[in-house]
Amino acid sequence: MNSAVNAKKRMDHIMTMVFFAGAGLAVLLLIAFVGYVMVEGLGHMSARIMSFETGGIGNQLFNTLYLVFLALIFSSLLGVPAGIFLSEYAHKGKIVSGVRMAVETLSSLPSIVVGLFGYLVFIVMTGSQWNLLAGALSVSILMLPLVTSVTVDALQSLPDSYRQASYGLGASKWQTIWKILLPAAFPRIMTGLIMAAGRGFGEAAALMFTAGMSTDIHWDNWDISSRLCPLNPFRPGETLTLHIWALRTEALEANANEQAAVCSAILMILVVSFSLAARALSYHLDKKMGGNK
Repeated sequence: MNSAVNAKKRMDHIMTMVFFAGAGLAVLLLIAFVGYVMVEGLGHMSARIMSFETGGIGNQLFNTLYLVFLALIFSSLLGVPAGIFLSEYAHKGKIVSGVRMAVETLSSLPSIVVGLFGYLVFIVMTGSQWNLLAGALSVSILMLPLVTSVTVDALQSLPDSYRQASYGLGASKWQTIWKILLPAAFPRIMTGLIMAAGRGFGEAAALMFTAGMSTDIHWDNWDISSRLCPLNPFRPGETLTLHIWALRTEALEANANEQAAVCSAILMILVVSFSLAARALSYHLDKKMGGNK
């Protein structure tokens, strides 16, 4: 009896050590990866590389931020209503099963397939050329499942007393969703949107077919109908990820290695910054809505 108990304890101790070792290895790999990218990138960072002139990455950085902003708008306009439907209106049936299957299928689609779809639909079928809007629409397809799932989880995690109290005061279902549930779930939904933005920053395959590999911006031209205007979504726009790919495969710039290292570091900083901002915003809104100061 004692030997069996001792054997179980030894096995428990061994498995605990295995789990701790796996977790520690994952943390070490992450630290090593982030450290290498940051050291290499920050070591080559200079005013010339960060400029908006030839040999700099300022235009690519702006294109990345602008494209992710547009993609977040499109994914929010579709993902949040879809999440509300699945959480508050959906009942078991063929329609709900079809929506859930569509969301799950979108989440597993390879980005290169989404890029090809975006090229055929947003470029070929519209008769247009590579542009930021087509890239943003393609990236929003990749963001859509995450935004939808986070919205569903955020609404379903709210206490049912929120709904019952609102109905008891005579509010309709839509008023309950708009005035009570969405404000209460907003911190988690916002966190999901920022997490989706992190994927948008790192996307490359879907943009190769849609956004284009060139950028021609005149910062003194603010006529949005002009293809040289920075805010024109119908102009081509090379992002940081595409720029890294071009630098490492074609090396057209004299300082290609330095630019690629700086681009990688900036992308890492953007993703980490957005993650920290999401946590800080959620913490602040949770305290505010909870009545704490």
